[in-house]
Amino acid sequence: MRIIGIDPGTAIVGYGIVDYNENESRLVTSGSIQTSKNLSDDKRLAEIYSDLSEIIKKYSPDIASVEKIFFFKNQKTVISVAQSRGVILSVLAQNSIPVYEYTPMEIKLSVTGYGKASKNDVAEMVKKMIIYKHFPKLDDTADAIAMAVCHIRTCGV
Repeated sequence: MRIIGIDPGTAIVGYGIVDYNENESRLVTSGSIQTSKNLSDDKRLAEIYSDLSEIIKKYSPDIASVEKIFFFKNQKTVISVAQSRGVILSVLAQNSIPVYEYTPMEIKLSVTGYGKASKNDVAEMVKKMIIYKHFPKLDDTADAIAMAVCHIRTCGV
C-alpha cells in the first residue's frame, strides 16, 4: 500500500510518500511544493495543482492522508490554507485516490501517544517507525510523513 501524506499550505505544501507492507513502513520520497509570495493567489493555487498532479502521476499513491483544518490561531492564513486544501482534495478526487483526514491532535496522538506533543517529538517518533535514507528537515515535509504514518497506525492499512 502506498500512502501520500499531505500537509496543506499556500506558501509550502509538504508531502511524504510511504510504502507499507506487512508491518514495514518505508519512506519512498518526500518534499515540498513551495510557491512565491509574489504570485497572486490564483497562480499559487494553480502551481500547487500542477505540481501535486505531477507527484501523483509519478508515484501513484493508493490513498491519501491529509491534515484537517481544526483550529487556527492566525485568521489571515486560515482562508488561504482552506483554499490550498480544496485544490489538494480536488487533485486527489480527480485521480480517484481515497482521502482520510486527521486533525493535528489525532496525528500527534497516533504517532507519539500524546495529543499535545511537539513537532520535534513527532518527527523523532516517525524516524523510529519508518525506514528511510534521508529524513527531511523541513517541518512541513516531516509533518506530511507523520500524516502517512498516522493513517497506517490508525487504520492498520
